[in-house]
Amino acid sequence: MNRDSLQSIEYEIALLVRLTTAYSPKLGELDRSEYLILSEINENGPLAINVIAEKLMLNISTASRQVGTLESKEYIKRFPDPDNGRISLIEITNKGQEILNIVQSARYKFYSEVLQHWSNSELKQLEDNLVRLNMDFKKRK
Repeated sequence: MNRDSLQSIEYEIALLVRLTTAYSPKLGELDRSEYLILSEINENGPLAINVIAEKLMLNISTASRQVGTLESKEYIKRFPDPDNGRISLIEITNKGQEILNIVQSARYKFYSEVLQHWSNSELKQLEDNLVRLNMDFKKRK
């Protein structure tokens, strides 16, 4: 592996995280953790807290705290798992779906503006590489 490339990649990822964090408050009322949890539940829910924690690489206490915050805002609700009453499943509420849709629309609009000069093939290449990078990070547990 080329050390110069790895140094550049490491720095560019750190900068990307910083830049996206700087713009996030302008893109809606959800912070990053709320956005990711609601998105995960919306796509794959209902889910148990341990599944959310595993998918987002959070410890259970962090996931529980973040789920509690979303529950207090009435963006999600819990109900007993019909297969195992000791476990609660979490699903998105109508209020949660509405806020997620608003934030997703703002984020999509922002990214479409930032990436407007990229070709379709460049966008597809970026998508493929980001998906691959995230999958490789998740394998590192």
